[in-house]
Amino acid sequence: MQAQQGMDHDYWDWSPFVVRPVLKWPNDAKLAVCLLVDLGHYEWQPPPEAFDPPSHTPPHSMNPYPDYVTVTFREYGHRVGIFRIMQAFDKRGIKATVPMDAYTADHYPGLIRECQSRGWEIIGHGLTQRQAITSLMSEEQERSYIENSLGALEQATGRRPLGWLGPEHSQSTRTPKILAEFGLRYCCDFPNDEQPYRVLTPSGELYSLPCMIEIGDVMGHFNRKLSMKRWVRMVKETFDVMYEEGADSGLFLEFRLHPWCIGQSYRIRYLEEILAYIKRPDVWIATGSEIVDWYRKQPHAAFRPG
Repeated sequence: MQAQQGMDHDYWDWSPFVVRPVLKWPNDAKLAVCLLVDLGHYEWQPPPEAFDPPSHTPPHSMNPYPDYVTVTFREYGHRVGIFRIMQAFDKRGIKATVPMDAYTADHYPGLIRECQSRGWEIIGHGLTQRQAITSLMSEEQERSYIENSLGALEQATGRRPLGWLGPEHSQSTRTPKILAEFGLRYCCDFPNDEQPYRVLTPSGELYSLPCMIEIGDVMGHFNRKLSMKRWVRMVKETFDVMYEEGADSGLFLEFRLHPWCIGQSYRIRYLEEILAYIKRPDVWIATGSEIVDWYRKQPHAAFRPG
Protein backbone atom coordinates (compact mmCIF):
# COMPACT_ATOMS: atom_id res chain seq x y z
CA MET A 1 0.00 0.00 0.00
CA GLN A 2 1.16 3.52 -0.77
CA ALA A 3 1.19 5.67 2.35
CA GLN A 4 -0.60 9.02 2.32
CA GLN A 5 0.49 12.19 4.12
CA GLY A 6 0.47 11.61 7.85
CA MET A 7 -0.66 7.99 7.55
CA ASP A 8 0.99 4.58 7.14
CA HIS A 9 -1.90 3.12 5.11
CA ASP A 10 -4.33 4.24 2.41
CA TYR A 11 -7.69 3.30 3.95
CA TRP A 12 -8.57 6.90 4.79
CA ASP A 13 -7.01 10.35 4.69
CA TRP A 14 -5.26 12.02 7.55
CA SER A 15 -7.75 14.77 8.26
CA PRO A 16 -7.03 17.13 11.17
CA PHE A 17 -10.25 18.47 12.58
CA VAL A 18 -9.20 22.13 12.33
CA VAL A 19 -9.00 22.17 8.50
CA ARG A 20 -12.35 20.54 7.72
CA PRO A 21 -15.45 22.38 6.46
CA VAL A 22 -18.18 23.07 9.00
CA LEU A 23 -20.50 20.09 9.38
CA LYS A 24 -24.21 20.84 9.70
CA TRP A 25 -26.69 18.36 11.16
CA PRO A 26 -30.48 18.55 10.61
CA ASN A 27 -32.15 21.52 12.33
CA ASP A 28 -28.67 22.81 13.25
CA ALA A 29 -28.24 20.13 15.89
CA LYS A 30 -24.96 20.42 17.74
CA LEU A 31 -24.51 16.70 18.08
CA ALA A 32 -25.62 13.57 16.22
CA VAL A 33 -25.89 10.51 18.46
CA CYS A 34 -26.08 6.86 17.44
CA LEU A 35 -26.71 4.31 20.19
CA LEU A 36 -25.63 0.75 19.41
CA VAL A 37 -27.60 -1.93 21.27
CA ASP A 38 -25.76 -5.20 20.65
CA LEU A 39 -27.63 -8.46 20.14
CA GLY A 40 -24.82 -10.97 19.79
CA HIS A 41 -24.96 -14.66 20.67
CA TYR A 42 -22.25 -16.04 22.95
CA GLU A 43 -22.11 -19.70 21.96
CA TRP A 44 -21.21 -22.55 24.29
CA GLN A 45 -18.27 -23.70 22.19
CA PRO A 46 -17.22 -22.24 18.83
CA PRO A 47 -16.08 -24.46 15.94
CA PRO A 48 -12.44 -25.63 16.21
CA GLU A 49 -11.38 -23.48 13.24
CA ALA A 50 -12.96 -20.28 14.61
CA PHE A 51 -10.93 -17.39 16.03
CA ASP A 52 -12.28 -17.02 19.55
CA PRO A 53 -10.99 -13.75 21.08
CA PRO A 54 -8.68 -14.39 24.07
CA SER A 55 -11.01 -12.43 26.35
CA HIS A 56 -13.50 -15.30 26.04
CA THR A 57 -11.23 -18.03 27.38
CA PRO A 58 -9.45 -18.68 30.69
CA PRO A 59 -7.98 -16.90 32.58
CA HIS A 60 -10.25 -14.06 31.41
CA SER A 61 -13.47 -16.07 31.44
CA MET A 62 -14.84 -17.76 34.54
CA ASN A 63 -14.23 -21.40 33.65
CA PRO A 64 -13.10 -23.71 30.85
CA TYR A 65 -15.81 -25.41 28.76
CA PRO A 66 -18.58 -25.76 29.69
CA ASP A 67 -18.51 -22.26 31.16
CA TYR A 68 -22.14 -22.20 32.26
CA VAL A 69 -21.74 -19.00 34.26
CA THR A 70 -20.50 -16.88 31.38
CA VAL A 71 -22.76 -18.46 28.77
CA THR A 72 -25.94 -18.01 30.80
CA PHE A 73 -24.92 -14.55 31.99
CA ARG A 74 -24.63 -13.47 28.36
CA GLU A 75 -27.89 -15.22 27.46
CA TYR A 76 -29.65 -13.02 30.03
CA GLY A 77 -29.42 -10.17 27.54
CA HIS A 78 -31.57 -11.94 24.96
CA ARG A 79 -34.08 -13.20 27.54
CA VAL A 80 -34.51 -10.23 29.89
CA GLY A 81 -32.13 -7.29 29.47
CA ILE A 82 -33.09 -6.28 25.93
CA PHE A 83 -36.72 -5.73 26.94
CA ARG A 84 -35.72 -3.36 29.75
CA ILE A 85 -33.61 -1.40 27.27
CA MET A 86 -36.51 -1.27 24.82
CA GLN A 87 -38.77 0.14 27.53
CA ALA A 88 -36.17 2.78 28.41
CA PHE A 89 -35.81 3.81 24.76
CA ASP A 90 -39.57 3.79 24.20
CA LYS A 91 -40.05 6.13 27.15
CA ARG A 92 -37.83 8.72 25.45
CA GLY A 93 -38.89 8.07 21.86
CA ILE A 94 -35.35 7.01 20.90
CA LYS A 95 -34.41 4.57 18.14
CA ALA A 96 -31.41 2.28 18.39
CA THR A 97 -29.06 0.75 15.86
CA VAL A 98 -28.75 -2.99 16.55
CA PRO A 99 -25.63 -4.96 15.64
CA MET A 100 -27.03 -8.50 15.31
CA ASP A 101 -25.10 -11.65 14.47
CA ALA A 102 -26.26 -14.49 12.23
CA TYR A 103 -27.07 -16.88 15.08
CA THR A 104 -29.39 -14.38 16.73
CA ALA A 105 -31.07 -13.64 13.39
CA ASP A 106 -31.62 -17.36 12.77
CA HIS A 107 -32.85 -18.33 16.24
CA TYR A 108 -34.59 -15.29 17.78
CA PRO A 109 -37.34 -14.13 15.39
CA GLY A 110 -39.19 -12.54 18.30
CA LEU A 111 -36.32 -10.14 18.92
CA ILE A 112 -36.30 -9.16 15.25
CA ARG A 113 -40.02 -8.39 15.37
CA GLU A 114 -39.55 -6.27 18.50
CA CYS A 115 -36.73 -4.28 16.88
CA GLN A 116 -38.59 -3.77 13.63
CA SER A 117 -41.80 -2.67 15.35
CA ARG A 118 -39.82 0.19 16.90
CA GLY A 119 -38.08 1.26 13.70
CA TRP A 120 -34.71 0.16 15.05
CA GLU A 121 -32.08 -0.51 12.41
CA ILE A 122 -30.47 -3.96 12.36
CA ILE A 123 -26.88 -4.14 11.06
CA GLY A 124 -24.34 -6.92 10.49
CA HIS A 125 -22.37 -8.26 13.44
CA GLY A 126 -20.67 -11.44 12.26
CA LEU A 127 -21.68 -15.06 12.84
CA THR A 128 -21.45 -15.25 16.65
CA GLN A 129 -19.47 -13.38 19.29
CA ARG A 130 -17.01 -16.26 19.58
CA GLN A 131 -16.25 -16.32 15.86
CA ALA A 132 -14.34 -13.16 15.01
CA ILE A 133 -12.75 -11.91 11.81
CA THR A 134 -8.98 -12.27 11.64
CA SER A 135 -6.19 -11.72 9.10
CA LEU A 136 -5.42 -15.42 9.57
CA MET A 137 -8.48 -16.07 7.38
CA SER A 138 -8.04 -16.35 3.64
CA GLU A 139 -9.90 -13.78 1.55
CA GLU A 140 -12.28 -16.51 0.41
CA GLN A 141 -13.02 -17.45 4.03
CA GLU A 142 -13.63 -13.85 5.03
CA ARG A 143 -15.94 -13.24 2.06
CA SER A 144 -17.93 -16.32 2.98
CA TYR A 145 -18.08 -15.22 6.63
CA ILE A 146 -19.43 -11.74 5.79
CA GLU A 147 -21.83 -13.07 3.15
CA ASN A 148 -23.25 -15.63 5.56
CA SER A 149 -23.73 -12.95 8.21
CA LEU A 150 -25.50 -10.57 5.84
CA GLY A 151 -27.53 -13.36 4.26
CA ALA A 152 -28.88 -14.51 7.62
CA LEU A 153 -30.03 -10.98 8.45
CA GLU A 154 -31.58 -10.47 5.03
CA GLN A 155 -33.44 -13.77 5.31
CA ALA A 156 -34.72 -12.94 8.80
CA THR A 157 -35.56 -9.26 8.32
CA GLY A 158 -36.49 -9.04 4.66
CA ARG A 159 -33.82 -6.47 3.85
CA ARG A 160 -30.09 -6.36 3.33
CA PRO A 161 -28.21 -4.64 6.18
CA LEU A 162 -26.52 -1.34 5.37
CA GLY A 163 -24.17 -1.16 8.36
CA TRP A 164 -21.58 -3.34 10.08
CA LEU A 165 -19.90 -3.79 13.45
CA GLY A 166 -17.41 -6.64 13.69
CA PRO A 167 -17.55 -8.97 16.72
CA GLU A 168 -15.09 -7.45 19.22
CA HIS A 169 -14.48 -4.78 16.51
CA SER A 170 -12.57 -7.47 14.58
CA GLN A 171 -11.37 -6.81 11.03
CA SER A 172 -8.62 -7.86 8.65
CA THR A 173 -6.79 -5.64 6.17
CA ARG A 174 -9.36 -6.73 3.58
CA THR A 175 -12.54 -6.05 5.53
CA PRO A 176 -13.37 -2.47 4.40
CA LYS A 177 -12.99 -3.46 0.75
CA ILE A 178 -15.21 -6.54 1.16
CA LEU A 179 -17.87 -4.61 3.09
CA ALA A 180 -18.06 -2.01 0.32
CA GLU A 181 -18.24 -4.67 -2.38
CA PHE A 182 -21.17 -6.29 -0.59
CA GLY A 183 -23.03 -2.98 -0.62
CA LEU A 184 -22.60 -1.97 3.02
CA ARG A 185 -22.60 1.79 3.45
CA TYR A 186 -21.01 2.21 6.85
CA CYS A 187 -19.05 0.45 9.59
CA CYS A 188 -18.78 1.24 13.30
CA ASP A 189 -15.43 -0.35 14.15
CA PHE A 190 -12.99 2.57 14.34
CA PRO A 191 -12.59 4.94 17.31
CA ASN A 192 -10.38 7.54 15.60
CA ASP A 193 -12.70 10.54 15.15
CA GLU A 194 -15.71 12.50 16.37
CA GLN A 195 -17.23 13.02 12.92
CA PRO A 196 -18.08 10.52 10.18
CA TYR A 197 -15.61 10.14 7.32
CA ARG A 198 -15.18 8.36 4.00
CA VAL A 199 -13.30 5.05 3.98
CA LEU A 200 -11.25 4.70 0.79
CA THR A 201 -12.04 1.42 -0.96
CA PRO A 202 -11.40 0.23 -4.54
CA SER A 203 -15.15 -0.16 -5.12
CA GLY A 204 -18.27 0.95 -3.33
CA GLU A 205 -19.05 3.88 -1.05
CA LEU A 206 -18.24 3.17 2.59
CA TYR A 207 -18.27 5.53 5.57
CA SER A 208 -16.97 5.17 9.10
CA LEU A 209 -19.26 6.07 11.98
CA PRO A 210 -16.57 6.22 14.68
CA CYS A 211 -17.42 4.38 17.87
CA MET A 212 -16.26 5.85 21.18
CA ILE A 213 -15.17 2.53 22.66
CA GLU A 214 -14.14 3.68 26.13
CA ILE A 215 -17.55 4.95 27.23
CA GLY A 216 -19.49 1.83 26.27
CA ASP A 217 -21.08 -0.02 29.18
CA VAL A 218 -18.86 -3.11 28.95
CA MET A 219 -15.57 -1.30 28.42
CA GLY A 220 -16.23 1.49 30.91
CA HIS A 221 -18.00 -0.40 33.67
CA PHE A 222 -17.74 -4.16 33.28
CA ASN A 223 -14.13 -4.46 32.09
CA ARG A 224 -12.53 -1.45 33.76
CA LYS A 225 -14.61 -1.81 36.93
CA LEU A 226 -15.76 1.79 37.13
CA SER A 227 -18.72 2.21 39.44
CA MET A 228 -22.02 2.84 37.68
CA LYS A 229 -22.09 6.40 39.01
CA ARG A 230 -18.61 7.06 37.67
CA TRP A 231 -19.54 5.48 34.33
CA VAL A 232 -22.59 7.72 34.04
CA ARG A 233 -20.47 10.74 34.90
CA MET A 234 -17.94 9.76 32.22
CA VAL A 235 -20.68 9.51 29.57
CA LYS A 236 -22.13 12.86 30.64
CA GLU A 237 -18.71 14.52 30.64
CA THR A 238 -18.09 13.21 27.12
CA PHE A 239 -21.47 14.48 26.01
CA ASP A 240 -20.99 17.90 27.64
CA VAL A 241 -17.67 18.61 25.91
CA MET A 242 -18.91 17.46 22.51
CA TYR A 243 -22.21 19.32 22.89
CA GLU A 244 -20.36 22.57 23.63
CA GLU A 245 -17.84 22.13 20.81
CA GLY A 246 -20.57 21.07 18.39
CA ALA A 247 -21.90 24.63 18.35
CA ASP A 248 -19.11 25.47 15.87
CA SER A 249 -19.23 22.33 13.73
CA GLY A 250 -21.50 19.34 14.32
CA LEU A 251 -19.95 16.36 16.10
CA PHE A 252 -20.90 12.68 16.19
CA LEU A 253 -21.17 10.48 19.29
CA GLU A 254 -21.64 6.71 19.10
CA PHE A 255 -21.19 4.11 21.81
CA ARG A 256 -22.26 0.54 22.60
CA LEU A 257 -24.79 -0.86 25.05
CA HIS A 258 -25.13 -4.57 25.86
CA PRO A 259 -28.41 -6.02 27.17
CA TRP A 260 -26.59 -8.59 29.30
CA CYS A 261 -24.77 -5.73 31.07
CA ILE A 262 -26.79 -2.52 31.23
CA GLY A 263 -30.08 -4.44 31.01
CA GLN A 264 -29.60 -5.88 34.50
CA SER A 265 -32.21 -4.78 37.04
CA TYR A 266 -29.61 -3.00 39.19
CA ARG A 267 -28.09 -1.09 36.22
CA ILE A 268 -31.02 -0.06 34.03
CA ARG A 269 -31.80 3.15 35.92
CA TYR A 270 -28.33 4.44 35.01
CA LEU A 271 -29.12 4.01 31.32
CA GLU A 272 -32.42 5.83 31.86
CA GLU A 273 -30.49 8.68 33.47
CA ILE A 274 -28.19 8.94 30.45
CA LEU A 275 -31.06 8.85 27.93
CA ALA A 276 -32.89 11.60 29.80
CA TYR A 277 -29.71 13.69 29.85
CA ILE A 278 -28.91 13.48 26.13
CA LYS A 279 -32.47 13.85 24.77
CA ARG A 280 -32.51 17.54 23.83
CA PRO A 281 -34.05 19.60 20.99
CA ASP A 282 -30.63 20.41 19.52
CA VAL A 283 -29.31 16.82 19.68
CA TRP A 284 -30.15 14.50 16.79
CA ILE A 285 -30.45 10.89 17.99
CA ALA A 286 -30.73 8.74 14.88
CA THR A 287 -29.91 5.36 13.36
CA GLY A 288 -26.69 4.75 11.50
CA SER A 289 -28.35 4.84 8.08
CA GLU A 290 -30.17 8.07 8.85
CA ILE A 291 -26.88 9.69 9.82
CA VAL A 292 -25.01 8.42 6.75
CA ASP A 293 -27.86 9.45 4.42
CA TRP A 294 -27.58 13.01 5.72
CA TYR A 295 -23.81 13.12 5.98
CA ARG A 296 -22.98 11.92 2.46
CA LYS A 297 -24.85 14.92 0.99
CA GLN A 298 -22.81 17.45 2.96
CA PRO A 299 -19.67 19.21 1.59
CA HIS A 300 -17.83 17.75 4.57
CA ALA A 301 -18.18 14.22 3.11
CA ALA A 302 -16.36 15.09 -0.13
CA PHE A 303 -13.56 17.08 1.52
CA ARG A 304 -10.03 15.68 1.24
CA PRO A 305 -7.15 17.67 2.76
CA GLY A 306 -4.49 18.81 0.33
